[in-house]
Amino acid sequence: MTTFPTIPASQLVQRLEHPGHKIRLVLDTDAFNEIDDPFAIAYALKSADNMTVEALYAAPFFNELSSGPADGMEKSYQEILNIRRILGREDIPVYRGSTGYLPASDQPVESEAARNLVERAMASDPADPLYVVAIGAITNVASALLMEPRILERIVLVWLGGHGLHWSDTKEFNLFQDLHASRLVLDCGVPLILVPCLGVASHLQTSLSELRDFVKGQGEIGDYLFETYLSCSDDHFAYSRVIWDIAVIAWLNNPEWCPSALVHSPRISEDFRWMHDPFRHMIRSVHFIRRDEVFRDLFLRIAR
Repeated sequence: MTTFPTIPASQLVQRLEHPGHKIRLVLDTDAFNEIDDPFAIAYALKSADNMTVEALYAAPFFNELSSGPADGMEKSYQEILNIRRILGREDIPVYRGSTGYLPASDQPVESEAARNLVERAMASDPADPLYVVAIGAITNVASALLMEPRILERIVLVWLGGHGLHWSDTKEFNLFQDLHASRLVLDCGVPLILVPCLGVASHLQTSLSELRDFVKGQGEIGDYLFETYLSCSDDHFAYSRVIWDIAVIAWLNNPEWCPSALVHSPRISEDFRWMHDPFRHMIRSVHFIRRDEVFRDLFLRIAR
């Protein structure tokens, strides 16, 4: 059983506040899985006034777009390279992540991404933690925590995972794929900003006409994002699609757009429901997204 250090409650609460200054971060993404990942990568790289992206990690995924988690990770790796090229940011390193999910709660999966996260986190001053922003299965991050539990004291995790804490279940794709990893980040005491999907980030819906007006024609990245959205459906009549991965970047850019509260870290039941325990450590959970402010900021940054 892995033993993790414990952050004193007062220090943990302080760590869960918005940083209020420019931060360093790594972004862990299953970039080929959904069209919102390229939007989130572009949003992060276009937010240089608030954050410095030090590295990009490819996360595994398995659905109709991949033959397995290893294939999903590799496709995500290639998509990250493509977005990086379009944005002219070849200076940012990209690392392959896990080729599978955690086989047990105490068994990490070896990967370049997890090892690089350990290295970067251990080189960080606990007074200036590394922000780990994750918008896919949390396997890479959980593996890094198991490889070196002391990084818990040197990082803040911002994760798009699960559904709203009021939702009837939490069978959300990122959380559902790797139950061991999801439980680990909720159980171990790492400073966690949780951005749930249904009921919270699901407010971030946009349409083809809106992207045609405000994203198309805004450089190569604007055209790429527009074409990506265009191809996501054969029929765009009265159709909108959620771009929820941008929510984690939005909270970092301005927490007023993403109202949140301190809550006790929930447990995950065997049938993927939230179990609330008032004796657990605290996390911060976002409970609403001001949709218009977030998309306005995204569109303006793409247009720069």
